[in-house]
Amino acid sequence: MLVVFLLSLSTAQAQTFPDEPLKVFRSYGEGLQKPDSVFILDLSKQKRKFIPEEIRQFKNLRYLRLNKNDIRELPSWIGELRELRRLDVSNNRLTSLPPEIGSLKNLVYLGLNRNLIESLPPEIGNLTALEELELWDNEVDRIPEEVKHLHQLKVFDLRGILFSAEDQKRVATLLPEAEVLFSPPCNCKN
Repeated sequence: MLVVFLLSLSTAQAQTFPDEPLKVFRSYGEGLQKPDSVFILDLSKQKRKFIPEEIRQFKNLRYLRLNKNDIRELPSWIGELRELRRLDVSNNRLTSLPPEIGSLKNLVYLGLNRNLIESLPPEIGNLTALEELELWDNEVDRIPEEVKHLHQLKVFDLRGILFSAEDQKRVATLLPEAEVLFSPPCNCKN
């Protein structure tokens, strides 16, 4: 996954990293000793129930992995991590996203798979650099109109979510340039 992350950087972005190999921090405590040196933080598979507030100090953070935990809420301060390019909070217990998620203007990947998310905030449309949005296997019943502003989006994965054929057509129309992945449509009523 680190290789994919590094390859997704533009030349200008890659130049912002130090010349030495990037360290993957697996503990925020270790990173607090040199908060400006934390570019990649992997707190996956640690049975966390919440996101430690100390992460706010990592202003250069580019990649944050929090997948496979027991996190129920993204804090509103997540929007302060303005340099974030990749955020993976898949396999948790999230039911919603804070509106502040829309402040992450540099985000190119957002992994939300296998949560309990019921709706996306309209601010999701502010993520204009987003290229991949994985939302499969959630409880979403409607995609906000604002996703039409995600002009860089290449893949929008909605498999495992029950949408009618009409809803699928609506979403595909909002994102004509993206590959939108659905499971077969249901005969469900909204």
